[in-house]
Amino acid sequence: MYTVLIVDDELIIRQGLRCLLDWNDLGFDIIGEASNGTDALDFILKNNPDLVLLDIRMPKILGTEVVKRARDNGFTGKFIILSGFTDFEYTQAAIQYSVDYYLTKPIDEDALLDTVKNISVQLDAQKRQQEMFLEYKKKARNMVLYDILTNQVSISELQASGICPEADRYQVVIYEKYSHHKNRLSYRFSDLLMVTNEDNNSYEAVTLDGNEVLLLKGSFVLHKFQDFLERYEREQKPQTNSPLDSLFITYGRIVTNPEDIHISYDEALRLLQRRFFCEHKQHTIGYEQLPQEEAQNPFPVDQDSLQDYCKQLIGYIQATKRNQVAETLRKLEEDLYNSTAEISKIKLFLTDLYLTIKEKLSHLYHNSNIPFPGNGEIIDYISSRYYLYEIILYFTEQFEMIMRSIGNPSSDSVMDDIIHYIEHNYMNNIKLENIAPLFGYNSSYLGKIFTKKVGEGFNVFIDKVRINHSKELLIETDLKVYEIAEKVGYRNVDYFHTKFKKYVDESPAEFRKLNKEKV
Repeated sequence: MYTVLIVDDELIIRQGLRCLLDWNDLGFDIIGEASNGTDALDFILKNNPDLVLLDIRMPKILGTEVVKRARDNGFTGKFIILSGFTDFEYTQAAIQYSVDYYLTKPIDEDALLDTVKNISVQLDAQKRQQEMFLEYKKKARNMVLYDILTNQVSISELQASGICPEADRYQVVIYEKYSHHKNRLSYRFSDLLMVTNEDNNSYEAVTLDGNEVLLLKGSFVLHKFQDFLERYEREQKPQTNSPLDSLFITYGRIVTNPEDIHISYDEALRLLQRRFFCEHKQHTIGYEQLPQEEAQNPFPVDQDSLQDYCKQLIGYIQATKRNQVAETLRKLEEDLYNSTAEISKIKLFLTDLYLTIKEKLSHLYHNSNIPFPGNGEIIDYISSRYYLYEIILYFTEQFEMIMRSIGNPSSDSVMDDIIHYIEHNYMNNIKLENIAPLFGYNSSYLGKIFTKKVGEGFNVFIDKVRINHSKELLIETDLKVYEIAEKVGYRNVDYFHTKFKKYVDESPAEFRKLNKEKV
């Protein structure tokens, strides 16, 4: 609907103009009236109506002056001047200010109808033209942004032409739906960052090869993005239906020169392509997590590597060494992370590895009736996984099944293996739900038997292990307290302080001071 303002000093005329036509049927909505020139001008500048019906002879300010001042202030709407036969002199003045329509009083209904229809056609044409202009402008902007991100344009030429993004710092972010089964997202990423983007001052957005790409511009929005990442880290596990639960985000480094924007984009894109290596419930991954120097000695995904891992894993499985099996799988995951092979080749490598282990153990233990899945089931499962951790967990469950089939270790033996694993992995983000599958247990059940066998809860035991190691580092090294906190597995130094005080009854600094004096 287009908007209309009616201006006349006589109420009866204003009412008559309202009733003379079916404005809504013509696509217009009357949004106001004014009885003098001053009020009319204020309303025009404030509300920017599409059409103004304006009497020339108005109190306070003449209609011609209203038109002039409105045009001087950038008003581009349509005017229909209403005048008497003796007002032709004023009408000529109004025409100088781009007034194309004027009607004489008393107003003829048919003349007004034809004029409004004509204006409606013009407004429709202007609207289409404006939409087309904005669309072409958007396409042109997207093309420029594409060239900047892919390093296919001279930044100096863009700067000279005034169309280069201007900011003190830049960072490229790529985001997509985290789950392959989610419906289309109904919110904007800018809502999560809590920023507005008037005139593209905060960021530029473009879709490249099906990926939603943002070029963040300036310290303010970069700070907002950092807040967003920290907010996610604090939440750890976003709640169901939370925006964080349905987003996967990669980001490149911050750069200060427009010529280096493509570096940030390249890093974000490479990380997106490496999503296969993300951990469980990992929603963000940054340039810091790219393999160093693209892995100077990349792991070779070949038959020699396959046979090495096959030999190790079969030996540990036969000896029912669960902790060694777990460590070997962790090392395999790390090696594959540093591989330069395509994901499809890595999946094929893992498929061949399991099928080879199955074949050899089936031959060695042909009387044990090991309940192996069929080869087709194994191939389908591995090839359909989105993440490496899913395949490693599958291997863990399968190898536990095999060890139970060819031997029957006691719970005490398994508990020793779990404690050994904790002692060698306390510095990582170790949790009961992550450790339980490695040793073939449900996390709830493992928590109960751990407390029964060890005499204290799983988390308490890990805290004590970490605190004991931190005490060694406080005495034997000159590392700062926050560095020690990170080394023993605490991301938050304040949390480390709280735990240390709880178990040692003094702060890390106090402990270091007292014990270093004894050395």
